[in-house]
Amino acid sequence: MFKKFTVSAIGLSVLSALSTAAHAERVIIQVDNPNKGVVKALAKQLGGEIKVDGKNFIAADFAGKDVSEIRGLLNNPHVKLVEVDQKRKLFAAYNDDAGNPQTQQITPYAVYQSQADQVAFDASAGMKVCVIDSGLDISNNDFNWADITGDNDSGTGNWFDAGGAHGTHVAGTVGAADNNFGVVGMAPGVPMHIIKVFNADGWGYSSDLAHATDLCAQAGANIINMSLGGGGTSTAESNAFENFVANGGLVVAAAGNDGNAVRSYPAGYTSVMMIGANDADNNIADFSQFPSCETGRGKNVRTDETICVEVTAGGVDTLSTYPAGTAAASTVSLDGSGYASSGMENFGSASGATYFMGTAEAVDAGADGKVCLIDRGNISFFDKAKNCEDSGGVGAIIINNEPGMLFGTLGETNTTTIPVVGTALEDRAAILAAANADVDIFATDYGYMSGTSMATPAVAGLAALVWSNYPECSGEDIRAAFKATAEDSGAAGNDVYFGYGIVKAKAAYDYLAASACGDTGGPGGGDISLSANGYKSRGLQVVDLNWQGTSAANVDVYRDNSVVFSGADSGAYTDNIGVKGGGSYTYKVCEQGTSTCSSEVNVVF
Repeated sequence: MFKKFTVSAIGLSVLSALSTAAHAERVIIQVDNPNKGVVKALAKQLGGEIKVDGKNFIAADFAGKDVSEIRGLLNNPHVKLVEVDQKRKLFAAYNDDAGNPQTQQITPYAVYQSQADQVAFDASAGMKVCVIDSGLDISNNDFNWADITGDNDSGTGNWFDAGGAHGTHVAGTVGAADNNFGVVGMAPGVPMHIIKVFNADGWGYSSDLAHATDLCAQAGANIINMSLGGGGTSTAESNAFENFVANGGLVVAAAGNDGNAVRSYPAGYTSVMMIGANDADNNIADFSQFPSCETGRGKNVRTDETICVEVTAGGVDTLSTYPAGTAAASTVSLDGSGYASSGMENFGSASGATYFMGTAEAVDAGADGKVCLIDRGNISFFDKAKNCEDSGGVGAIIINNEPGMLFGTLGETNTTTIPVVGTALEDRAAILAAANADVDIFATDYGYMSGTSMATPAVAGLAALVWSNYPECSGEDIRAAFKATAEDSGAAGNDVYFGYGIVKAKAAYDYLAASACGDTGGPGGGDISLSANGYKSRGLQVVDLNWQGTSAANVDVYRDNSVVFSGADSGAYTDNIGVKGGGSYTYKVCEQGTSTCSSEVNVVF
């Protein structure tokens, strides 16, 4: 079993970085490229340190100044906008293991759950996935390295050196090779472009993501994966994703791992497909965030399915690649019979007679020279292991006190040296009955993580897989196909936890086979006729919409690409805009959950 890692170190690093940077504001300065030199010179003159030189923007640190002060100092006709450069951090929660990918190829459960094994990847279609993360470590051999390129962000080092395990794990879920060892990705061997915007501390800026998006486009990527996020919006960041999608691409991002209704960005932008996580039993992951689909206030509240979870994929206990030798596997043998385990800490082997220490709350001389058998509870795992070692114990097996495998670590301040593993409550009777035990914890190239970070690359890989068979489609066509064919889970219909449900590759493949990408409105589009009549009532703008040709029970009505109505198909809708004066609006009607839409109709007041 693989070592159970947590991301507490990442969380602490973020907090530390925030506290030390409290007096230095980093901002994005939007400017037309021809005038960038003037603005850069001005920013430097005012004490700014240029961090990113992007397309139509720069990002800079200003020590001792807040954003309002910086805006005042940069009062220049060439400066279009000054905004906070929002922090973005990695999303990952847990990792555990089952199996031995060092000697055989393991297929992660999410491959079967998502039907990826039922669709063949067409390598000739030219699909490429851009992974914006912490790098892909070149030490892992489970990739088609000839088809992988990359870029570095300033200060992060080589894209092919790991800035922590996260990026390598994510890339493996997207496209680990089908090569008879290790793991297999959703789109095995898909070409990838890696952009390293994070290091081991696990955070960066929204300007880094905006610049990385341009680099993804320059590298010819069709799909961008971002298993990351944070609070606050950025116009520069949002614009970059909108441009990528407008040019036919697909962008997916993690919903977040705090198990609450907070909207994280970049997943919360309308151009980005927000991905939640489910487990192997089709249950929503308890950490998967579930922001509301409602936007606006008061009478202007409306539903917009593009700002909440749209679909989910497997993201609990996801097996994937690690930088070589940095994950850990464990074996436990009791009286010659093997039992499942999870390595908690300390590489090495231990063999000996067993000794039951209860909950190991004190030193016990009876454990001298023996393998300690310990029940979970009352004190920390570290204290249990320390008491075992101080008693002369040579190894420790800690038994869970609730159903399932015990995953954990001994904490950042671990000082023990004996191998310590976790085991399942279901095996407790057999463990306590054993006279002798052998425990081994050893290095491996594969490990498990949990998080919406793991579900997101699953969807990115699935998109490349399905899209490779229909290269005439756009990213929005693929996005719509996934929502139209997802397996409904949780509450009936679209809900905030699952969105439309769990992605099913074969179902989406069949849906696109029966449709036609490239028509007006996407797959199956062009058959819905829409008319619009604009007028004023008591001085306020009103638009009557009427349509024919829909076949779904429910429709979405869009005004300027935002949903203003989502519900039963009556063939008509009145949009009470409630605005005085002039204006121009664009409308379309789509069959709900698909990209079967009418042509756009303009209304001018």
